[in-house]
Amino acid sequence: MTKEEKELLVQDIKVLINSTVEPLVEINPKFLDYFTDDELVALKEDLLQKKKNFMQNNADWLNEIYEKTKKDEL
Repeated sequence: MTKEEKELLVQDIKVLINSTVEPLVEINPKFLDYFTDDELVALKEDLLQKKKNFMQNNADWLNEIYEKTKKDEL
């Protein structure tokens, strides 16, 4: 993996860690040295999966609330 590819990967990870758009979470570069390229890719994939699961869980919860409000059960 080139240095540019690794920097882009780290940038993607920072975006996935954040709960808001700005400012991005800073990750200590020395901490990143402990990870192999494959581990960083796996970390990104794990964060993407967690975000997908979180969005699905929220969608289910919001749908449940919506159904209750239709029945006025809140």
